[in-house]
Amino acid sequence: MTKLTVNGQEIEVDASPDMPLLWALRDKLGLTGTKYGCGIAQCRACTVHIDGEAMPSCQIEIGDVGASEITTIEGLGEDGSHPVQRAWVSGNVPQCGFCQSGMVMAAVALLEKNPNPTDEEINDEIVNICRCGSYSRVRAAIHQAAAEMQKG
Repeated sequence: MTKLTVNGQEIEVDASPDMPLLWALRDKLGLTGTKYGCGIAQCRACTVHIDGEAMPSCQIEIGDVGASEITTIEGLGEDGSHPVQRAWVSGNVPQCGFCQSGMVMAAVALLEKNPNPTDEEINDEIVNICRCGSYSRVRAAIHQAAAEMQKG
């Protein structure tokens, strides 16, 4: 058994410590919002927050997470109420939608560090791959969410 803190809850996972966090979240905890894309941390569809940092969960073993706080897309707001989630919907960002939970998690982490990023800073920080190419809508949604978050 491995103890994890996921979305604010301490949970024991019946899995080997070398299991990738992605599979513990999806297969053991049923948190399927985090997606498997490439398995080598390149596409970042599997992005979650570990202590507030956007990290690809496919390459992190649960035994290495320790007491860190893990936040998945489900922990961000199941009802879609987070400003980034609302901006994604109003800006019609997703096309196929597969990479979007990872993109949203990366955007939230960026805005928590940098509440008013430039396009260049967004391009530098959001390295998730979107095969549909919705990058211009991603940038617009991040700016929209930043403005909403600054209003309070």
